[in-house]
Amino acid sequence: MEHPHLPGPRRRQRRGGAGVTTLETAGPQLKRGEKTFDVNGGTVVYEILGKTGEFIALTPGGRFSKDIEGLRPLAQALVKGGYRVLLWDRPNCGKSDVQFYGQSESHMRAETLHALITGLGIGPCILAGGSGGARDSMLTTMLYPEMVRKLVVWNIVGGIYGTFVLGSYYIVPSILAVRGTGMQGVIHVDEWKQRIAENPANRERFLATDPDDFLKLMLRWLNAFVSKPGQTIPGVDDEMFDRIRVPTLIIRGGENDMDHPKRTSLEVNCLIKGSTLIDPPWPEDAWERASEARASGKVKRFNMFDTWVQAAPAILDFLGR
Repeated sequence: MEHPHLPGPRRRQRRGGAGVTTLETAGPQLKRGEKTFDVNGGTVVYEILGKTGEFIALTPGGRFSKDIEGLRPLAQALVKGGYRVLLWDRPNCGKSDVQFYGQSESHMRAETLHALITGLGIGPCILAGGSGGARDSMLTTMLYPEMVRKLVVWNIVGGIYGTFVLGSYYIVPSILAVRGTGMQGVIHVDEWKQRIAENPANRERFLATDPDDFLKLMLRWLNAFVSKPGQTIPGVDDEMFDRIRVPTLIIRGGENDMDHPKRTSLEVNCLIKGSTLIDPPWPEDAWERASEARASGKVKRFNMFDTWVQAAPAILDFLGR
């Protein structure tokens, strides 16, 4: 399926009179083990953990990078279990280029992950993801079923509150900015300032984007987060779940988790025929308690994914069947 890509250069580097790349146009500073892969006119930063075994593409939530606290301990536990793990900065996350196209942001990520796995020659493989990464992994499996061997998801977002929060947090600030002061305003949105800090070339990509096209795209992405009948997860029609025919493990949401409702996990379990649903290996109120710890200032870092490593034994058991 073709998508209307918004204009944006591919990490072009502008050189001054002395032939030196300016800081404003330089790409990201890669650390040991990180590599890049070009997808749809943008660069994706990734790394592979482990030397042998089947591949697991592991995806976090939100617009968090592959280096978000809590993700790597889970990846390392899976490596110890005999697997290789692909960690990747999705478009608009971490050090990767910003990109804006597709029916929703998750559709863009699914297309990117398919291209990355295919280009690296590591498919078919296992997909695993939590929160937004669960949605990305499920949608990738729906759109590219031949690429997936097994699927593992947890902290699935759903419900009126869960989806409304995503739209208001990730989309609305960009809409307000571009309507107010164009793309110059967009680059001053806190989240996009972080993307530019990690990859200075993103500033030029933003400024090269037509503001009217950007607004149209943001409104389309916002629509995906409007709760609709027949869409258990945002932006994806329930009938699409029929395409998931691989062994699937679902770790349900906590009893009172409003962001990742227990109800949503149960509905997804019904929609994916033959899927396995298990109780969370962490406390029922782990998400709420972690959120309170951050809000109260008791914890000064991101702690919301700290419990994810506790899922490793259940994941390894499922994958070993």
